[in-house]
Amino acid sequence: MTIEQAPRRTLGRFGAPLLLLAAMWAVHIADAILPGSFLGVGIRSWDPSGLPGILISPFLHANWPHLIANSLPLLVLGTLVAAEGARRFWTVTAVVTLVSGFGTWLVNAPGTITVGASGLVFGYFGYIVMRVFRPGPVSHRFGYAIVAIVIVLAYGGSMLAGVIGVREGVSWQAHLFGAIGGAVAALGSRPRAASRR
Repeated sequence: MTIEQAPRRTLGRFGAPLLLLAAMWAVHIADAILPGSFLGVGIRSWDPSGLPGILISPFLHANWPHLIANSLPLLVLGTLVAAEGARRFWTVTAVVTLVSGFGTWLVNAPGTITVGASGLVFGYFGYIVMRVFRPGPVSHRFGYAIVAIVIVLAYGGSMLAGVIGVREGVSWQAHLFGAIGGAVAALGSRPRAASRR
């Protein structure tokens, strides 16, 4: 990699979570301005017509506080995932979206509509914690362990509360299956040293 390529590669890598978050904000602004509501195209559990919502729901939020609450942890945790490369970030995002979405569609009460990016937040958390157990150089695993400990100390309590202590109207299913999706993405991916970016 040449000196001229470094800024472009860094932008591609760390710009990925920003791009995802910007898309979520753009969708919410459009939902606030346009007549009607986009929320009806979220994940509608047990309804085959609600399956496309698996891909759409991370971009939809019930209100501004919902979007704001997801924004900072998504940016922080997503940036830590993106440190391994933009390709890895988008792969993890895709795996988490599918596992979280399908798990929510299957386990939630029939007809329940679920929206929001919290499944991705929990997925990035699960990925960061579980990548410590992925085969790879000891130096990488040690570095991942330090990052994972810091992240668990910073977010672990709220993540646990997001699964077992949720209030009515909050989808613990999306949280739980998001974390599972992150673990699947971490354990199923190749070590960083062997990956192609």
